Amino acid sequence: MSTVQIAGRSIGPDHPPLVIAEIGINHEGDPRKAIRMIDDAHAAGCECVKFQSHIIEDEMIPNNVIPGNASESIWDIMKRCALNEEEEAQLKAHAESKGMIFLSTPFSRAAAERLERLGVAAFKIGSGECNNYPLVEHIARFGKPVILSTGMNSMENISRAVSVVRRHRVPFALMHCTSVYPTPYNKVRLGALSELHTAFPDAVIGLSDHSLSNYPCLGATALGASLLERHFTSDKTWSGPDISISMDPQELRELIAGSRAIFEASGGRKGILADEQPTIDFAYACVVTLRDIHVGEILSMDNIWVKRPGTGEIRAEHFNDLLGKRAKVAIEANKQLRWEAIS
Repeated sequence: MSTVQIAGRSIGPDHPPLVIAEIGINHEGDPRKAIRMIDDAHAAGCECVKFQSHIIEDEMIPNNVIPGNASESIWDIMKRCALNEEEEAQLKAHAESKGMIFLSTPFSRAAAERLERLGVAAFKIGSGECNNYPLVEHIARFGKPVILSTGMNSMENISRAVSVVRRHRVPFALMHCTSVYPTPYNKVRLGALSELHTAFPDAVIGLSDHSLSNYPCLGATALGASLLERHFTSDKTWSGPDISISMDPQELRELIAGSRAIFEASGGRKGILADEQPTIDFAYACVVTLRDIHVGEILSMDNIWVKRPGTGEIRAEHFNDLLGKRAKVAIEANKQLRWEAIS
């Protein structure tokens, strides 16, 4: 069973899912908003916040491409939302002062090098960079755990990226993802979790979800996901391209509690627990006499039946075994039968 260690937190099938609050660029370039979201995520019980690191000149050339969930170009969005190195260092220090894990997704080589200078414990690689093998290789060379999102990528693409990471012998996780904002439930495809686990048994598997509720993440937990990521905001009335698909503090609190409950309820085998004995004592039925029975009398459905409680010696499952046998002793009505009284 694969396990990844990030800042002392074990992540894998034997541990509760790590919920990642993806703050991303929901701060719109305002560090004060980012601080508030860290504080609100911490108050909700979240262990990990994730940002995005954009050094735009190293990330892209000037362009007018407008994302499907926005009304302005990706160049303009990132120009407005990018934080500088000092600001990112402050956010990392603030998160870690609260005992939280600070992660950020680098979208360029320069951004990855900045995060390495800041001393991040692991690297998150976004879906758009899954097939950016030069950047995946650059990040893997740092020798730190990698969390790789796989939206918009085929199994062949994912396999090539995994080969790069494996070559550098770094522990890694794969996040199933659908890069549609928002993602309709019928396009979430939780079945891909099993597909990824089968194809890459050395990977920790998780879900990065862009739907409008916690339901897919909770379903993923039941299917064994060890990482759960959703966008997060302190206030859904704020502006920003990812706000509409973001959870708020209450939803984050519910996701953490729900995923832990489902994790604890998972696994196990069918059987009778010792803890069920008090219920067995009143809920089971045992064989009892319906009337007084004389010595030598044949037991039949006229003189015995099954009734609660379950404290008798002969339970209902053995009722048919008694029919046609004789009583060795006289037995009063409304008494639980004992084997020693039956010939």
